Amino acid sequence: MNQNNLMCDLETGVCGVASADELEIINLNKLQKTIELYYVTDPICSHCWALEPTLRRFNEQYGQYFNFHTVMGGLLEKWDGGPVDPANGIYGPADVAGHWREVGEHTRMPIDGSLMIDNPVQSSFPPSRVFKIIQKHYGEVKAFEYLRRAREALFAFNENIGEKSVLVKIINVMGLDGSAIVKEADEKTGHALLNEDFTLARNLGARGFPTIIMANNENKGVKIVGGRSLEHYAAGLKQVLGEEPTPKQQPPLSSLLEKEKLLFSKEIEIMYDVEKSDINFFIEKELSPSSYHVKEILGETYFTAEK
Repeated sequence: MNQNNLMCDLETGVCGVASADELEIINLNKLQKTIELYYVTDPICSHCWALEPTLRRFNEQYGQYFNFHTVMGGLLEKWDGGPVDPANGIYGPADVAGHWREVGEHTRMPIDGSLMIDNPVQSSFPPSRVFKIIQKHYGEVKAFEYLRRAREALFAFNENIGEKSVLVKIINVMGLDGSAIVKEADEKTGHALLNEDFTLARNLGARGFPTIIMANNENKGVKIVGGRSLEHYAAGLKQVLGEEPTPKQQPPLSSLLEKEKLLFSKEIEIMYDVEKSDINFFIEKELSPSSYHVKEILGETYFTAEK
């Protein structure tokens, strides 16, 4: 499912083709008879990276209502030497760099983007296949952790996640066998699993990234395309449930940082409704000085857990 639409709309938060309606009522008769959430995404989708603060909070506070499934959508198979997304001015990887930086500045989830000029990602399929292998052997949670680490490497730290050596390093740091996983991802199994996701994404009607689809036990649901607010996703969940969902309390910052390893200021602000100007006071109040490190990249502060 090669989308070849790499320019993302800053207002709608869509990488790809946006739906006419912000919250579209759909009917998915083939879904299981439980509440299922399908997150259709891609490792190099800039607006998926920008959505992470809101998606994390939605999962933390409303995850008790649904089973979460990440689906790879196939944003870029390869650069063919010709126009890839001419409607949005994307003729080659260098055209992506400026757009990514714009998304990063607009959303405050930092994106360097210069590697798309110096050492561009040639395809999003290799990191997507790695995701599928980790998902197969270690489950959704571990696979989602990998996806986060891959996006950090790509967007904030300017590493080419299309290269095997970078993928191996990311996986090794997670405590898994990077060489074995990357090797299996390159074999028939990896290709077959990724193609299954492409088929599922098509069947779900996902044409842009990110797309979130929620379906209830009556096989009806909502499709939300683009990066939206927490209230928007909560409203979609209410539509699916047929009643007002009750959010759980946000986890303590100490436990969240221990689990996530790295959080950007914007992510903490979104999770705890903190103003940017108050972030340092909030951190000092919630964390012991010996439990974290504070750093800065691309003008944005981020916090890492003490190892």
